[in-house]
Amino acid sequence: MSQIAKKHLLAGIIFGDPHTKEYIYMPGGEVGTESPLCVLERNGSRQDISLDEAGYLVEHLSLKKTIHPTLGKKSF
Repeated sequence: MSQIAKKHLLAGIIFGDPHTKEYIYMPGGEVGTESPLCVLERNGSRQDISLDEAGYLVEHLSLKKTIHPTLGKKSF
């Protein structure tokens, strides 16, 4: 898992691919919780995933820092 990606998610950075419309980010309310959850947006649906899974997916799907169509540059 990418430790750097996880630290970026904790800082509100949004990862994604505008062409495939896949995005991973951490909502502000999850920061500082014992087991923070991230959001995976794919095919028009949202799914909660663990921070570890988010770090893995950012790396393996080759997602880059991006601007979310609704949230903008940061998730909080």
